[in-house]
Amino acid sequence: MLYLVLGLVVFLGTHSLRIGGDARRNALRASLGEGRFKTAYSLLSVVGFLLVVYGFGVARETPVLLWTPPAGMRHLTFLLMLIAMVLMVAAYVPRNSIRARLHHPMVLSVKVWALAHLLVNGTLVHLVLFGGFLLWSVLVFRASRQRDKALDIQYPVGEWVPTAITAGLGLLLWLVILGWLHGILIGVRLIA
Repeated sequence: MLYLVLGLVVFLGTHSLRIGGDARRNALRASLGEGRFKTAYSLLSVVGFLLVVYGFGVARETPVLLWTPPAGMRHLTFLLMLIAMVLMVAAYVPRNSIRARLHHPMVLSVKVWALAHLLVNGTLVHLVLFGGFLLWSVLVFRASRQRDKALDIQYPVGEWVPTAITAGLGLLLWLVILGWLHGILIGVRLIA
């Protein structure tokens, strides 16, 4: 569990520099320089991610059961994961209405992903992993919206074609993960 917690601290900590405002991040960039800042940020992100993956794998070998999720949660999780995948794609498709309306769909995708996984996993390791990401996403989304308001950031109006493409790609990604990728990457097949 130590590697998982350390990985979460490093990975989420690296991605939390803007939660309290931009002053800390800007000071780091100024003191390190743009190139060194990006290099350090990238290296810490990769190291943190690898620690999370390794720590999660090790901690899963000796699960500590906290609760038994109801069977019906699996269906709700599948639905929430479809929403999470559409939100994730919305972060990358220009001029879609989802991004125009929600402003930070990637962070919302992480929030929905974490919540969905908490609903169907009742072990301590899952609570630490997904609870950590859920808390992080709530704080980052709030900070991002506050920054948008303070800077009066206006998002362009979305269009229906990019929105339809976003929904279609999100559905496709969801189907690939559901039917194949989750089993390969995580070792848990969702559809037998």
